[in-house]
Amino acid sequence: MTRRTFVVVLDACGAGALPDADEYGDAGTNTLGHLAAVVGGLDLPTLGRLGLGSIIPLEGVPPAAEPVVHGRLHALGPGKDSTAGHWELMGVVAHSPPPTYPDGFPDEVVRIVAEASGRGMICNRPYNGIGAIDDFGAEHLLTGALIVYTSQDSVLQVAAHVDVVLPEDLYEICSRVREQMTGAHAVGRVIARPFAGGPGCFERTEGRHDFGLPPVGRSYLEELRAAQVPVHTVGKVGELFSGVGIDVMHPGATNERAISETTRLLESLEHGLVFANLVETDQVYGHRHDADGFHGALREIDSSVAGWLDLLRPGDMLVLTADHGCDVTSPRTDHTREHVPLLAAFEGHGARRHDGPLADVGASALKWLAGRDAAALPGTPFL
Repeated sequence: MTRRTFVVVLDACGAGALPDADEYGDAGTNTLGHLAAVVGGLDLPTLGRLGLGSIIPLEGVPPAAEPVVHGRLHALGPGKDSTAGHWELMGVVAHSPPPTYPDGFPDEVVRIVAEASGRGMICNRPYNGIGAIDDFGAEHLLTGALIVYTSQDSVLQVAAHVDVVLPEDLYEICSRVREQMTGAHAVGRVIARPFAGGPGCFERTEGRHDFGLPPVGRSYLEELRAAQVPVHTVGKVGELFSGVGIDVMHPGATNERAISETTRLLESLEHGLVFANLVETDQVYGHRHDADGFHGALREIDSSVAGWLDLLRPGDMLVLTADHGCDVTSPRTDHTREHVPLLAAFEGHGARRHDGPLADVGASALKWLAGRDAAALPGTPFL
């Protein structure tokens, strides 16, 4: 039987604080639980039928009568960003955290950006991405200096107006910065953020590009390729792995595009893994504490999942999960250190609960698609 696996990450849809969340300032966080309370109950009939309300109590989503495999997954290593979460889903655990810059970037990093771009640098502090272009966009238009900012995560973000710096030139600048950010400054991601519009109506384009670090260890993606199983990614996933272990990277800068690409692959792919990210619950709504927008995005995802279930073939597995949290009730607008939900639909799944590390997803994909384990990697199949 030809088999397929679709792993879809609902970005930032955390399911309750991890035991060490207090070390990150995230004690008591619960993205989905608090979101449900804020909006007066979640309206997610398909995810509810699969068992979302069987994982943790969720207002509006009762426990399912016949859930698929469901549970909560936890990180083995440090961090609470997209890189750490996606890496761990595929068995890559970083045992030391990458650098963060709560006070902005030091002089040596400022020099790296200046040498890579030939331009000045403004902002240089932790900042909300939309706020950064709103507050510094006019100065950028006047001076040409790049808007450079960070967050609680290990990121260096570079925003530039498309009329000041062409997107292709911004990507080249960020690529040069990435090459120089090594050693003590091996930041998790350098992110290019082109934007357009004028003062008062600046908007980020769909031209975001992430320049990540190569994974620090072998992943289940590489194990799958070694077993002659094709690996496809949708959205930012491929960039988070720097292309390592991936055959084809499909676009998905918005949920609409990522859902469309995933649907197309469900309709056409004959064999292999699809590892997709739906970014807007994080990028557009989570960081802005927009609870209604977050819920709206989840409702659209819920509708799409209903269509995906109809497209599943015998021998298919659909896994829905997340990478970290972004609690809309947190006093900060950054990611939160949380468990993530697991929903896994496949033939013979049974109404079982499965709790374990994020790496169980990668282990299950390898077992399902290649019929074997990878003893050197963390994770236990939930099949």
